[in-house]
Amino acid sequence: MSTTQSERLRELLEPLVASQGLDLEEIAVDSVGRKRVLRVVVDSDTGADLDRIADVSRALSAKLDETDAMGEGEYTLEVGTPGAERSLTEHRHYVRATDRLVRFQLHEGGELAARILAVDDDGLDLEVPGVKGRKATTRRLAFADIDKARVQVEFNRKDDGGGKNDKNDKNVKNDKEEEEA
Repeated sequence: MSTTQSERLRELLEPLVASQGLDLEEIAVDSVGRKRVLRVVVDSDTGADLDRIADVSRALSAKLDETDAMGEGEYTLEVGTPGAERSLTEHRHYVRATDRLVRFQLHEGGELAARILAVDDDGLDLEVPGVKGRKATTRRLAFADIDKARVQVEFNRKDDGGGKNDKNDKNVKNDKEEEEA
């Protein structure tokens, strides 16, 4: 896709996406056989559920149909969110990833996996997990030191508040057993 087409599409679609309370994160046009696919990625601080995606998809489709931004040929419009393992490229992405585990590629050549604790204008406060029984440590990382950053999917995360729920579940079970006895 030419830069000119990308810029025209962004100028055309970004105000419409913003009017729906979403951020336009990415636009890509790919050729799939004889058809073209326009992929639009949107997000917000509170996420985007299926209803919001459907609403913005209808609005974008109507706007594209009334213009010649995609040219004369057929195309398919796909609207979605960045996904679980999203790349962090903007300040707002880091804010949205607070309390998430992120893998950082550093300018100095190293790699770091850490949880984002806080974000400010200059950088991040991180919690680096302990290795081999050691306690986690905190670290400050400046945005200037980050080459790439990607959210990591966690399947076995131990939630700090998890014990309370387990205890409450046991208490409910014990209360029911006592009532039955």
